Amino acid sequence: MSDSDFDTDPALLDRIRGGDVDALAELFSEYRSRLWRVVNFRLDARLIGRADPEDILQEAWLNAAKRISAFPTDPELSTFIWFRLIVNQTLIEVHRRHLGAKKRSAGREIRGSSGYDPNTTTFSLSSHLLGRLTSPSEAAIRDERARHLRAALEQMNEVDREVLALRHFEELSNRETAEVLGISEQAASVRYVRALKRLQKIVSAVPGMV
Repeated sequence: MSDSDFDTDPALLDRIRGGDVDALAELFSEYRSRLWRVVNFRLDARLIGRADPEDILQEAWLNAAKRISAFPTDPELSTFIWFRLIVNQTLIEVHRRHLGAKKRSAGREIRGSSGYDPNTTTFSLSSHLLGRLTSPSEAAIRDERARHLRAALEQMNEVDREVLALRHFEELSNRETAEVLGISEQAASVRYVRALKRLQKIVSAVPGMV
């Protein structure tokens, strides 16, 4: 069982598995702040101001309700990760509507339910790292730093990049990260430590980042 499921009322889960949409809505509400964090990290920067994260979550909820029959029955599978997968699939559709079919591809996923190809994770990582370090008025400087940062991030192993995104920005537990990527918890932990060290070197090597 995932860390996020330990405090979930077993009776609530039984109601959901019996097709109770109200129970599903209750559990979705419990996870809403965590799911918002996923949307905030994964939403393409070009859609800020055009696509409201709350609207995306509402669309994801409707998609989840339609798929209640697919709600996990295996107690070893995380119910949060199930919702997260639906949120990611909803985000893919939102990006397609606004940016075109070639922007996001549901077929190019890192093992399991990560939901995005390596290039999109790189863009999300660089956008959030730069968002903390630059002012919107510094557009030209920001673009140059982004180019250097993305080039450096591309040199990382793609699974390490995804582990970094999941643990550091989406704030998933190590166990949840392992489930998303289909790797062992030990491997996920080792990769996270390695990715953090590599990120520190990358940031320090990009002009103007430190």
